[in-house]
Amino acid sequence: MDNLQLKKIANEVRRGAITAVYSAQAGHPGGSLSAADIDTFLFFEEMHVDPQNPKDPDRDRFVLSKGHTAPALYSVMAQKGYFPVEELKTFRHLGARLQGHPSMQYLPGLDMSSGSLGQGISAACGMALAGKIDQKDFRVYTLLGDGELEEGQVWEAAMFAGAKKLDNLVVIVDNNNLQIDGNIEEVNNPKPIDKKFEAFNFHVICIDGHDFDQIRAAFAEARNTKGMPTAIIASTVKGKGISFMENNAGWHGKAPNDAQYEQAMGELDAIAASLA
Repeated sequence: MDNLQLKKIANEVRRGAITAVYSAQAGHPGGSLSAADIDTFLFFEEMHVDPQNPKDPDRDRFVLSKGHTAPALYSVMAQKGYFPVEELKTFRHLGARLQGHPSMQYLPGLDMSSGSLGQGISAACGMALAGKIDQKDFRVYTLLGDGELEEGQVWEAAMFAGAKKLDNLVVIVDNNNLQIDGNIEEVNNPKPIDKKFEAFNFHVICIDGHDFDQIRAAFAEARNTKGMPTAIIASTVKGKGISFMENNAGWHGKAPNDAQYEQAMGELDAIAASLA
């Protein structure tokens, strides 16, 4: 799939994520938008997954460690064909499959229930080790937020992954520099992120998380890395694609009103038109 196709899908992923949050009048748009390009590449280019066979034992696994950005995950899954795009409007509704954080008991295609920050990477390590023990070829991918790196469990898991040489594991950090309370450097600075992962015996790649050429090259490099796990530190823009949400920590966890939703959809429509 070429970059133009990926950009078009990523724009639809952003549209779906905002629609989900607007329909629920709750959720986390900022980090969903920053992760949309990475999510798109994973599901449409990198991972071996089949919406028609979501429990394939040989499938690649994905764990959304920053589970609050479920709107983007659900949106990319809808684009991939796991369920109808229209179902995004049921996000966070009572009885809906699309819970506020991923819940594998409700939605086929989810590999892990997540949302308590720091725990997803541990689950991903377990999956990767199981793949090694069972001599399977599947790979495991987990997406973390940069604010999430303030959780100690992240580094326990990283130490484990490095010690066990889990070269079938890729950790992606959505490094948008903002968390719910503001700039990560002011809240509890986790930097230097790359040096920390290197200290835990990871192969580290730093990229622009909105540049599909760099994203593609990073995942190819990760596949060719043997004997150690890979961490991809993706520099991103929180709220990417919607002008009034970009680089604004206030949009970490709130829904747009009617006027804001219309403006957001208009801006995404303009992006779609530019890609036509």
